[in-house]
Amino acid sequence: MSQWQKTNDALGTVNRGNPCESGLCTLCRADCQGKCETWLSSMKGRKMLYPRDFGWVTAGSANTEHIGVSYNNLRVQGYVFGANNLPNGITNSADDCVFPNVSTETEFGGKIKTKCRLPIMTGALGSTFIAARYWDSFSIGAALSGFPIVVGENVVGVDKKAVIENGRIKKAPELDRRVDTFLRYYDGYGAIIVQMNVEDTRNGVAEYIIEKYGDKVILELKWGQGAKVIGGEIQVDSLEYAKFLKDRGYVVDPDPTLPEVAAAFKAGSITSIARHSRLGYTNRNSIDEVKKDFMGAVVYLRSLGYKRISLKTGSYGMEALAMSIKYASEAKLDLLTIDGSGGGTGMSPWGMMESWGVPSIHLHAKAYEYAKLLADQGKKVVDMSFAGGLAKEDQIFKALALGAPYTKLVCMGRPLMIPGYLGANIEGALDPKKRKEINGNWDKLPKTVTDIGSTPEEIFACYSAVEKKVGKKEMKDIPLGAVAVYTLGDKLGAGLQQLMAGTRKFSPVGISRKEIFSGNRETEKETGIPFMTDVGDDIAKQIIKA
Repeated sequence: MSQWQKTNDALGTVNRGNPCESGLCTLCRADCQGKCETWLSSMKGRKMLYPRDFGWVTAGSANTEHIGVSYNNLRVQGYVFGANNLPNGITNSADDCVFPNVSTETEFGGKIKTKCRLPIMTGALGSTFIAARYWDSFSIGAALSGFPIVVGENVVGVDKKAVIENGRIKKAPELDRRVDTFLRYYDGYGAIIVQMNVEDTRNGVAEYIIEKYGDKVILELKWGQGAKVIGGEIQVDSLEYAKFLKDRGYVVDPDPTLPEVAAAFKAGSITSIARHSRLGYTNRNSIDEVKKDFMGAVVYLRSLGYKRISLKTGSYGMEALAMSIKYASEAKLDLLTIDGSGGGTGMSPWGMMESWGVPSIHLHAKAYEYAKLLADQGKKVVDMSFAGGLAKEDQIFKALALGAPYTKLVCMGRPLMIPGYLGANIEGALDPKKRKEINGNWDKLPKTVTDIGSTPEEIFACYSAVEKKVGKKEMKDIPLGAVAVYTLGDKLGAGLQQLMAGTRKFSPVGISRKEIFSGNRETEKETGIPFMTDVGDDIAKQIIKA
């Protein structure tokens, strides 16, 4: 049984399934008719920051107990005076220091700084079919909002139309579509990041991208993710496609070339076959060997012309965590994404997802500790992004504070995908001719949507803002899923502005670990963040005694 609330009467939200710490259901469906907080926020935007039915209600917090160690058991500190890290043009007057004037802009990187309008990024959206189906919504929404989006592993390898000859890509239509869609609406904020695993390296993804796109793309090396301890996976329901993937060099289970498997497939007792990626560094047996391999890979990528390179690691133990921070820093990478257990997946073995690895808050707390040890030696620490079960504005703030000053972004997977599904479902219901093309799942709008409105202009709080940004003529080419992504981003940004204003930090660079405290002693012990009544207690006693 989940310890997290399934309903929130104040916001009028309901989870269809069992909720996670992030507030999302354990199983998030593309055809869902609502109505969790993220789902509703993708339409109503910043209105979801407040209790419903203003003027007819009063509301009280239901968060009365702090059990265990989690991001929800960190609390945000507030201050009664001061104004720090003011953006250009803003003074410390009461008229200027209002939350809409808080800047949520951040940047990451070494020699080249990548600017972002919001301190968030997507998780890796790779070869899972749901990523391909809704990519236009995800990528256009990210580009318009100004945050980075990641093309995950194996996109070329699973593409039937891709041409690979002698270990080099000649054609990669799906990868091209994903990059080109983002770049069409890219305006200097955010980034398109393409991830590589063992198979992608063999297929020459790095060489293909640099030749076609140059420094427009950030390349990401992959060590792992929080959802699973083995490589990327998908399921296919075609025996011929499974054979195709085996011929492409993938691990395919069960083996589609075996007669007994083909017979079981024909009989219907086997209905799908899984494609797996390989583990990295299997021929390396020491830390030094891994470091040599990793540094060599970075040197090679630099020689190809890559100016921006990132690394994604998973919820391994402390040894791998320290290696990732140390090596990424020494290699002068632009970003290190640290993904803790408890996040989401397109496909992972469920038992593995439930039981493997280090939960996000523990992993992130140690990441700060190791980064500080490196900084105390006078070394430059790589910019970091924290990932794993984070979805709401308060969690974004807490993650940035827990890892400050090294954490520049919060990486979110499922939360930034939900608006893509929702917008496609709404668009398909409003225009049945487009339903199949955009992967809409609804024949008509459900009551959870019609309670808000019946046209895109009524349904999406940010429809007019997007139209103003792109122009009326271009608006016809903007999928409603992208409008929903933009609307959710607006809500997250506004919520973050409010929290930052309350802590008197008017830009993300000012966020520090002093802006949070622990809600229980166990969280204090594990994170190093002091217990709430201990914070400022010495100053308080001086005030009383003065």
